Amino acid sequence: MYRFLIWLALCLPIALASAQPSTISFTAEEQAYIARTESIKMCVDPDWMPFERINEQGQHEGISADLVQLVAQRVGLRIELLRLKTWDEMLAASKAGHCQIMSFLNRTPARDQWLIFTDPIFYDPNILITREEHAYVGDLRGVQQQIVALPRGTSIEERLRRDYPNLSIILTGTEQEAIAKVSNRTADMTVRSLIVAAYTIKKEGLFNLKVAGQIPEYTNQLRIGVLKGEPLLRAVLDKGVRTITPQEREAISNKHVAINVQSRIDYTPVLQVAGGAALLLLLAFMWNRKLADYSRRLEQLNLELERLSVTDKLTGLYNRVRLDAVLNGEIDRAARSGQPFGIILLDIDHFKQVNDEHGHQVGDQVLQGVAGLLAGNTRKVDTVGRWGGEEFLIICPHVDMEGIAQLAEKLRQAIAGHDFPVVGQKTASFGACTYWPDDHANSLVARADAALYAAKHQGRNCVEVL
Repeated sequence: MYRFLIWLALCLPIALASAQPSTISFTAEEQAYIARTESIKMCVDPDWMPFERINEQGQHEGISADLVQLVAQRVGLRIELLRLKTWDEMLAASKAGHCQIMSFLNRTPARDQWLIFTDPIFYDPNILITREEHAYVGDLRGVQQQIVALPRGTSIEERLRRDYPNLSIILTGTEQEAIAKVSNRTADMTVRSLIVAAYTIKKEGLFNLKVAGQIPEYTNQLRIGVLKGEPLLRAVLDKGVRTITPQEREAISNKHVAINVQSRIDYTPVLQVAGGAALLLLLAFMWNRKLADYSRRLEQLNLELERLSVTDKLTGLYNRVRLDAVLNGEIDRAARSGQPFGIILLDIDHFKQVNDEHGHQVGDQVLQGVAGLLAGNTRKVDTVGRWGGEEFLIICPHVDMEGIAQLAEKLRQAIAGHDFPVVGQKTASFGACTYWPDDHANSLVARADAALYAAKHQGRNCVEVL
């Protein structure tokens, strides 16, 4: 039996980057650790291709295997594989301390109980996989009574149960089984790695499936997990991880995502038809590339349409639709967790005079300038949007009354101290409040609006908090 690699028939193989590292500077303590350590034991997922698996010969192979071995080689450590049959057994072995590292993991609060983690060694987005007839999913919060199939014990299961209690989750033993359940209508969707989903769909021929959305905040940041009692080992591995270049990650990924086809034909006949086969493969490859390019363009258009649907055209901030969705989501989260959050409603003072005296084009410039100041003086976790006209709303997670007042005052000063084109200095009035138990969106905004009215009554250019 001979293995005929399609990728080799189409183009020259992508050479793996040299494993010779640039000089790594180890501390004396780290050098001593490397010198006295004969090997480190590693637990892996035995069936998670193309990331990793334990093959029939008991060897670790896949993207993870190549990356981790590259790190080990560069830091001068030898890895000993613990061979178990299931992912659950590997997790149990790691928790029991039978292996010092786990090869390829997302960091989660549950895993933080017994592991410490290196910097990310590989990045891969998570996507929503549904059947072809399923509608596009812009926000999982709006999905009701949908069944999501997930492999047992994954970080995605942990996060979805926490963030999206509106979903019904069923568990499977493998990645392939989760995706198959969507294909055969046992489940409505699954949330999986882009690389794993593409590999499985192509390998299993599940062409009744499609990508129906993504969860940007769930991008896989795959790391090496190290037992908590081994901080020195983590420090050594971290230095190796940091030597890996994007080009090396891409080359390793491309190597394993290529499809292998086995042939039972004798080698001589294969050689006789190799020329014709290579031509057919090349044509198929070119056609698939065109389809892939079209699919990418379509996906980009869908993402752009989604972005435009929640974006205010003038300011580039979120619009009322997106603000309503985020606000309701924060209220649900606060009701479940008890975590505080607040909102700020602000209105540009005497804005009508700008339009009357200078025209709407100058008024638009003021709105854009205020939008830029708000975006530049808030946190990444805050949601800034145009509420309507010259009003803006800011949704601020994890802040109490004092915090929301401080942020509002900071924004007030930023606007008051800014020199706008044509009109010079402008001010704004701010109303702020925090979430109260049993609040709903209307009551919360009404309280912020009342605070804003009080600020205007106090003479404008000030902050009121209720």
